[in-house]
Amino acid sequence: MGLKSFLAKMAASVIVPSIYKEQQEGVYVQQQLLRQLIKKGARTAFGKQHQFLSINTYEDFKKQVPIRDYEGLKDYIERITAGEHDVLWPGQPTYFCKSSGTTSGTKYIPLTDESIAEQIRAARNALLAYTHETGKADFFDYKMIFLQGSPELDQHGAIPSGRLSGIVYHHVPAYLNANRKPSYTTNCIEDWETKVDAIVEETVNENMSLISGIPPWVVMYFEKLIAKSGKKTIREIFPNFTVFAFGGVNYEPYRTKIESLIGGKVDSIETYPASEGFIAFQDSQKEKGLLLNVNGGIFYEFVKADEIFNENPERIYLAQVELNVNYAIILNTNAGLWGYNIGDTVKFVSLEPFRIVVTGRTKHFISAFGEHVIGEEVEYAILKAAEEEAVSIIEFTVAPNVSPEQGKSFHEWFVEFDKEPIDMERFAEKVDKYLQTKNSYYFDLREGNILDRLKIQKLQKNAFAAYMKSEGKLGGQNKVPRLANDRKIAQGLIPFVIA
Repeated sequence: MGLKSFLAKMAASVIVPSIYKEQQEGVYVQQQLLRQLIKKGARTAFGKQHQFLSINTYEDFKKQVPIRDYEGLKDYIERITAGEHDVLWPGQPTYFCKSSGTTSGTKYIPLTDESIAEQIRAARNALLAYTHETGKADFFDYKMIFLQGSPELDQHGAIPSGRLSGIVYHHVPAYLNANRKPSYTTNCIEDWETKVDAIVEETVNENMSLISGIPPWVVMYFEKLIAKSGKKTIREIFPNFTVFAFGGVNYEPYRTKIESLIGGKVDSIETYPASEGFIAFQDSQKEKGLLLNVNGGIFYEFVKADEIFNENPERIYLAQVELNVNYAIILNTNAGLWGYNIGDTVKFVSLEPFRIVVTGRTKHFISAFGEHVIGEEVEYAILKAAEEEAVSIIEFTVAPNVSPEQGKSFHEWFVEFDKEPIDMERFAEKVDKYLQTKNSYYFDLREGNILDRLKIQKLQKNAFAAYMKSEGKLGGQNKVPRLANDRKIAQGLIPFVIA
């Protein structure tokens, strides 16, 4: 056992029990956090406008602070950009985190010293929770790779600006820095394919123990490593590779492919970091779900997902949540985001401790016919069918086909297979049946003969990578939405369909 692994075990033995104590007192911790946030924000322009000094209870807070998305905060962001202080949070943000927007184009999310510290602390806690449960810490002694965006920053107004992973690069603790790959120079390469090639050259002969990144881009890295090395599996290249850390997407659709490239199973740590805050992390290899970061500078609110677009949706906090209800998650943060609808939906799978699973996006769903199908449901349907048919899937997305040339409307699935079905019609039938079991509205539309059975379009190898490249979104933190109510992505993928 090396010095770093020894110290990691010691730290885990102290820090992880304290995390679970916070979970036992989670409601109280959240109540206290809300009071602290309101007190800190009371002298800001936002706090004065929303009368923070008159807020004494959560009910007061809900009356004073409406739910907003980025558009609702954009005027405040522009005031900060223009140089104004004390707008959403005392002083000015340390950084603006650039995030993909919709109607707004690029979003600029404020990051403060406090919120960055919580990002680093939560990432550390995820690793320590793994060590505490499994007893494994040797990966701290070897090399670690983080597939991430460029750490080079630009300016938005007078404030440094960049992608979250690029900003966090500058705050990685010293005890991890010496082991970290790739180098700063390689990380600064903008073109993703060129960058991955350089990372392969830099790491192929290293002793990698932990690999972190968004699953589709890790697949690309692994494939290039195998091609470069002449080996058959990642395990042959990196015999001490024991931990795969990931976030941003559900791992299950990629699991079969990644494990085949690795040459077997490997422990995984899922994290839920966002530009707006580090929300949750996997604390157990045995229990389902991610541990909600109850003491991470964020006061959480929840709205039932099917009510989020109502004029006055009912808002609750941690004391009132229920198991297995799909909630839109609302954030109030130590970077000055108030009543902020992040656009994600979650479901609690445990209340002791508080564990969640990410179920989708409030704007990434199909409801062209009133079915309101969400990401969790399509992933379940295709993975269940794939398991039964011994099928392996690289990537997929779903769009409505409202006006087909012939017949009734249907859901059109665009799928890139690693191992395709022997009988595509039978596979499509199974996916359709499983989707009906998960979504009663879809079941009714199918039973009522309003929708035709879903159709699957088989795509060429690397179709999604080529599409993302054409959109200027290859690599980094970019990911393909599973669902859309329009056909923009579908139209972009049609040239890759195999007849």
